[in-house]
Amino acid sequence: MNKFFHSLPFKLLLGIAIGIICGLFFPESIMKIVVTLHYIMSQLINFCVPLIIIGFIAPSITKLGKNASRLLGVAVVIAYVSSIGAAFMSMGAGYSLIPHLAIDTYVANGAELPAVAFELNIPQIMSVMSALVLSILIGLAVTWTRANHFDDILQEFQKMVLAIVSKVIIPVLPFFIAATFCNLSYQGVITRQLPAFLQIIVIVMAGHYIWMAILYGLAGAYSGKNPLEVVRHYGPAYLTAVGTMSSAATLAVALESARKSKVLRKDMVSFGIPLFSNIHLCGSVLTEVFFVMTVSKMLYGQLPSVGTMVLFCLLLGVFAIGAPGVPGGTVMASLGLIIGVLGFDRDGTGLMLAIFALQDSFGTACNVTGDGALTLMLTGYADKHSITAPKTNEPIL
Repeated sequence: MNKFFHSLPFKLLLGIAIGIICGLFFPESIMKIVVTLHYIMSQLINFCVPLIIIGFIAPSITKLGKNASRLLGVAVVIAYVSSIGAAFMSMGAGYSLIPHLAIDTYVANGAELPAVAFELNIPQIMSVMSALVLSILIGLAVTWTRANHFDDILQEFQKMVLAIVSKVIIPVLPFFIAATFCNLSYQGVITRQLPAFLQIIVIVMAGHYIWMAILYGLAGAYSGKNPLEVVRHYGPAYLTAVGTMSSAATLAVALESARKSKVLRKDMVSFGIPLFSNIHLCGSVLTEVFFVMTVSKMLYGQLPSVGTMVLFCLLLGVFAIGAPGVPGGTVMASLGLIIGVLGFDRDGTGLMLAIFALQDSFGTACNVTGDGALTLMLTGYADKHSITAPKTNEPIL
């Protein structure tokens, strides 16, 4: 029992509960402190994200050797297929269910958060996408040129990043999540806005679990391994994603969760989890498709045509690969599609952003948990194609 009380899932749940309660009672003067602390912790976590990406992906690619390019291509393909598969499932549900729903269009205005007491800007050394591209290019270049000395440097850098994750990021996360939910509770998102859209949120969340079940079922069938051995370790990552609303900010816990699985190869975890956290956004895509159809029905009186939605889903899968793994990253990256393909005006995009924000945390949790299924597929692919694991000892979180 003592072990449970000291575990990360308990600390995350405790942070969520304390945050919600405090947000209901804290006065503006105290909330100013909470907002400031939340801002500083957010800056720290976001600063570390590019370091985590470089520290895991680049060394993992060098360990893959001549198979690096092939595995990278496989990873991108399965991420895209997963995203558009989730999109088409959501589209089918939208055409079947939305015409029969009585959806309230009113969104209550909550209290505004006070401004931060002071700004402590900690800019990232580079953007998330720059870190991802740099990691891939450096890893491939080291493999192509057989730069063994630089390969050793990358392995040492990975150990340093692991120390930062375990000693800085993970201890800070419960406090960051508590502050996040305190802000949401103070604004009234939880007590007033959420009930107005409860119907569609419940439907979308059910879609998340259905799609995760499909992904893990396919991954287990392909790899020949038990997918439950992966899922059962993903509780902390799921809760962290709910609290942070960011695949990037959840990366450290996702790595720790995946590394505990006995059926995932450690080299595939180090390569796949950081990569998929940036290119695999199946939960966010599923949510966005259902919500754009809902908003279209609300404001414009009809659902988009099937042809229009098919085009939107196919393009959205591409945009999702390049979307930043931050809160609202998918919908922000695809605003051009929402306006250009679906023809939404300012009211439509505004309502879309509002209701997407209400469930963004659960879409992110689906993204993160789905990454475990795709990493299991990569493990199966590596085993079937005789891609051997590196002989060096993998550092464990």
